[in-house]
Amino acid sequence: MEPVIVRSLPGEPKLTISFCLNGSHRNMLRDQDEALGKVLTRISSSTAKSLHKQTKKSRKSRGEPPGEAAAPAAVRLLCGGEEVPETAPNSEAWRDGAVLQVGDVTFTVHRNPPTLTTAELPLSLLSGFPVCPKLEVEFANLQDSEFTWFRENPPSTSSADGPDLDSSWTRVGSARVHVPSNQDIGCRLKLRCTPKEGGRSGPAKELVSVSAVEAGPGVCTFDGRHAYTAKEAAWPAVRVVSYNILADIYAQTELSKTVLYPYCAPYALQLDYRQNLVKKELAGYNADILCLQEVDKGVFADSLSPALDAFGLDGVFRIKEKQHEGLATFYRRSKFQLLSSHDIMLSQALTSDPLHSELLQRISGNVALKEKVLQRSTSLQVTVLEDRFRADRKLIVANTHLYWHPKGGNVRLVQVGVALRHLSHVMDTVAPGAPLLFCGDFNSMPDSGLFQLLSEGSVPEQHPDWSGLGPEESCSMELTSPFPPLLSACGQPAYTNYVGGFHGCLDYVFIQPQSMKVEQVIPLPSHQEVTAYEALPSLAHPSDHIALVCDLLWAP
Repeated sequence: MEPVIVRSLPGEPKLTISFCLNGSHRNMLRDQDEALGKVLTRISSSTAKSLHKQTKKSRKSRGEPPGEAAAPAAVRLLCGGEEVPETAPNSEAWRDGAVLQVGDVTFTVHRNPPTLTTAELPLSLLSGFPVCPKLEVEFANLQDSEFTWFRENPPSTSSADGPDLDSSWTRVGSARVHVPSNQDIGCRLKLRCTPKEGGRSGPAKELVSVSAVEAGPGVCTFDGRHAYTAKEAAWPAVRVVSYNILADIYAQTELSKTVLYPYCAPYALQLDYRQNLVKKELAGYNADILCLQEVDKGVFADSLSPALDAFGLDGVFRIKEKQHEGLATFYRRSKFQLLSSHDIMLSQALTSDPLHSELLQRISGNVALKEKVLQRSTSLQVTVLEDRFRADRKLIVANTHLYWHPKGGNVRLVQVGVALRHLSHVMDTVAPGAPLLFCGDFNSMPDSGLFQLLSEGSVPEQHPDWSGLGPEESCSMELTSPFPPLLSACGQPAYTNYVGGFHGCLDYVFIQPQSMKVEQVIPLPSHQEVTAYEALPSLAHPSDHIALVCDLLWAP
């Protein structure tokens, strides 16, 4: 029997009834409390009109007179072999498994079946790189759903597998994520997805890629690192990644193409190409916690979230005000659950939250510095997680991307001063005793005042960073952290950012050494790998930064 799809949710005033009759698709939006008889009458009359129109058109093509209108079809809804009373409200009448009879055509009612609401394949496909479809479902679980991948055959060949499809396709995979092989180069891919929830199945959808699979770049800078992260960290270890992935809005500017990254092939700066590399790199780290910076809003929603969801990670996003990029924190859902978020825009918090009144007062004497701080839309993303294996164990994950200017050390000191005070407040009020994990692109070298503040607990008023761009911005004051000295879990690498005119260590994963210990630090790519194409980004590396990866242990 043909299906009738009924979507009906408690609390919604309308339900939808969808079916196909005489080659015409019907989609009806009706009130939940409307009497069934009105819907059946509507189906009967619309079916008669449709049939009459088809007959009239057919007779006209044969040169015959129109003829009389067709009589309305008898329409009934049966449940358990008994006719459902026409006075029954729609919300109760359209039950799963009921039978709709329209004349001599019979339909089976599927109420709230597993359904794919979004299904898209990425535009760019590279051999050796994971293809992660964007899938959203209703009344279904993607973990229960079925996936079948096919490769398009060249015109001269036929498929030896996949008898359920025509001979132009060959079955090549059955996982949610497919990694094309070299055999797939030059061929399009097709995905057939059947949404499921337990034993229930919904209508399948087929997607065909817009483009064919292209050859990948070969060895990438992160391939060797994946040898250390081939498996997830065994509990109670926690694998952490901090990575500025280079926002597309910055990679595609004329400045980027001609001044910042002139050595990088233009196609390697394209978002679709770089996202292939980013997804393979992140998936291969098997991280438990990912702190990403410079994440385009669309990249988070359309690329990273669907891809990382397939690898067991859930994520939250914080947009940078006035920008189209921001911060993203992902966590492995089998190990952690999200308790709460406490994100702030640092400049806004400085002026509105009494926590920072003393710091605000201290910088207010320098109008130039205060204005520069308040102009920045820099954010702090704060995520409180709970260990699924031990409910008494929580973790505060902070993620940020501070002011970029090389002479902006004074601005960054004020920014991190606000961040630390806010984190201390979150720890005191939301998760007392929880360890702090502070990740990000701090745009600060190891000799900076910011690094001294975090790693030693205070920065003196004489530190050169207070000078800023000149006397008008100079603001000499001692700044003290509310936390004991933090530890840079990945140490002080020679560089985490490597571009044509600069290289240096700007990114860190800070921990409280009394709460967490470093089990291992994943080695960074060799200098030879980083400079194989002069600098970063390159066709073998998607960003101008290098990911920091380490395994941490809870302190006893």
